[in-house]
Amino acid sequence: MPDTAAPAQEGFLQRRLGLPDMRGNRKFVNAAVIDSVGSGLILAFILVYFARTTDYSLPAIGGALTLARFLAVPTAMVVGPLIDRFGARMVALVGNLVSAVGYTGFLIAGDLWQIAVVAWLTQIGGAAYWTSSSGLVVLAADPERRPRWFALLHMLRNSGLGIGGALGALLVGYDGTTGLHILVVANAVSYLGAAVLLGLWHPPVAPAPAARKEEEEKAAEPKPKGGYGTVLRDRRYMLLVGINVNFVFAALVLSLLVAVFVTEGLGQAAWIGGALLVLNSVQVAATQTLVNRRLERYRPIRVIAAGSLVNALAFGLFALLGLVPGWVAVVGLFVAMVLYNLAETVATPFSEDLSVSLAPEHLRGRYLAVYQLSWTFGQTVAPLLLTVLLDLGSSWPWLFLMALALLAVPALLLLERMSPKPAEEPATGAPVPAGAAA
Repeated sequence: MPDTAAPAQEGFLQRRLGLPDMRGNRKFVNAAVIDSVGSGLILAFILVYFARTTDYSLPAIGGALTLARFLAVPTAMVVGPLIDRFGARMVALVGNLVSAVGYTGFLIAGDLWQIAVVAWLTQIGGAAYWTSSSGLVVLAADPERRPRWFALLHMLRNSGLGIGGALGALLVGYDGTTGLHILVVANAVSYLGAAVLLGLWHPPVAPAPAARKEEEEKAAEPKPKGGYGTVLRDRRYMLLVGINVNFVFAALVLSLLVAVFVTEGLGQAAWIGGALLVLNSVQVAATQTLVNRRLERYRPIRVIAAGSLVNALAFGLFALLGLVPGWVAVVGLFVAMVLYNLAETVATPFSEDLSVSLAPEHLRGRYLAVYQLSWTFGQTVAPLLLTVLLDLGSSWPWLFLMALALLAVPALLLLERMSPKPAEEPATGAPVPAGAAA
């Protein structure tokens, strides 16, 4: 069956739902779906898996997993030059294969050092994939359509993680440890399947014959030199990396803060926290591409700033909920979550597109590796910082997050002023994102 759709149908979907043209990219989309569902199966149950399949205590297992994450920190910086040399598709494919090997290793990991090694492999594979994932969108779409692709992939990943998590919860209690072993095997197979699909995918974005000839002539010329020093001297990009830390902390709210805030901070039932997470999955899945379509006409940096302001409003509302009666707090939780979800759908596609657009093509892998470090930093610091703030009082983590979101707005406006105008050629050779100039 050809990897295409009827033009009329594609046109309708693009106009009404804000979806990109998926002709030639269905294997890429299917790989993303399989990867997300598989990840959702085991993501929340890794600690449970080793607790039930080994004789080690939770602190010992947690220490092994923390060591694995720490040892995987340099992965993005190693992967960056590999993307520049071999391309994003090949690096993402290998990353999925490494993850498949790592999760398969879960089945035989019985000692602490073995737990650390197999977890380290999964961390390496994940870091390799996520560092190169934005580069996959470059292969799938022309620059003007990239935000639609980032919106679609964000929607698919959110939905896939939710579906996988629900299936995983059903299997965890099945026949002792049998259900847990099924989860691990299914996740390993999902990574293998995603790798195969990426290998079979032939990206449709290719230069026209005249442009191809020009590219071949340029290929014979000496290539521009540069390395991580070039990235670190790029003030615009480093500002973007700093701004993204705000969105990393915001993204981690779901996994680190919501449930414990609802139960411990507000004394509400645990099911409310679960309902808020479901609301996030449903709202993002239902509205992501539609919201993105409505915002395509606006300047990307202004859209990201608007998303940060909505986040600040949501966090401010969360902070106030400890001061109101119980039933008002419950209503407020759902209102704040709707605002938080809206901010996510507004900012995510455009911030991901900006991370690609501001990176020069010949050093894109290194640029994306540095951008990925903002995620590494946030994921390392946030668990301790947010829990310490929560221990000081239920409002403190939200006030901190609100302050971060508000600080991001003037930083984004500064980034917009630093971006070259359309007629200008950036000194680094980086392409100018559509609409980035004032």
